[in-house]
Amino acid sequence: MPDPRPHKALMNPELRRRGIYLLPNLFTTAALFAGFYAIVQAMNQQFEQAAVAIFIAMVLDGLDGRVARMTRTQSAFGAEYDSLSDMVSFGAAPALVVYEWALKGMGKLGWIAAFIYCAGAALRLARFNTNIDVVDKRYFQGLPSPAAAALIAGLVWVMIDNGWKGEDARWYACVLTIFAGITMVSNVLYYSGKDINLRRSVPFLVIAGIALGFALVSSYPPGVLFALFLCYALSGYVMFVWLWIAGRKAVVRRS
Repeated sequence: MPDPRPHKALMNPELRRRGIYLLPNLFTTAALFAGFYAIVQAMNQQFEQAAVAIFIAMVLDGLDGRVARMTRTQSAFGAEYDSLSDMVSFGAAPALVVYEWALKGMGKLGWIAAFIYCAGAALRLARFNTNIDVVDKRYFQGLPSPAAAALIAGLVWVMIDNGWKGEDARWYACVLTIFAGITMVSNVLYYSGKDINLRRSVPFLVIAGIALGFALVSSYPPGVLFALFLCYALSGYVMFVWLWIAGRKAVVRRS
């Protein structure tokens, strides 16, 4: 029999009035739409549009968190919604795009590579959510899923822009997809940029450098963006080797 007692939300006016913050969740919804749009375009064989949509999702995802912090509208709902949106935009969408573009003709190896990436993104997001209060906020543990998605989308975009077909680049796509998936769940550290204070004054050269960066990206977006995220993906391993060498030298000095 149904419970005759009124639901607690009906008894407590405070619970009925509780809502969600519109502004940051609006950016999250837009990022989710961009990720879903990338999947639809991949199914329609429009891979260049799909790759661009993933980059748009990455920009929107970077804005929602900063907007929430600047307007003090952070919430548990927003954090969970952002994670679900990230799984679609940076987990499922890149895996499907690269599979449809290049990996589909590789048989089992193709879908296994796509699954490794998708599973890596899911595990990366789960670990990030559970370790958010115990890790050094200056660094990410493992390659961030938006950067991994940009790496895959950048490869697809730059290859198409240079006249490559998916079947011609399938081995490059397979290796990069597996690399991105494994790196997301690795313990390699990546600089997060979260210690940058946007309200603090900066030297004039910093603004000039930002303007130069925009000009560089606009000169050839596919190639420059792919090169930037490839360098970022490799920077974690460079830092890992540098710290390992420094640790070895410290041990030798103590001995």
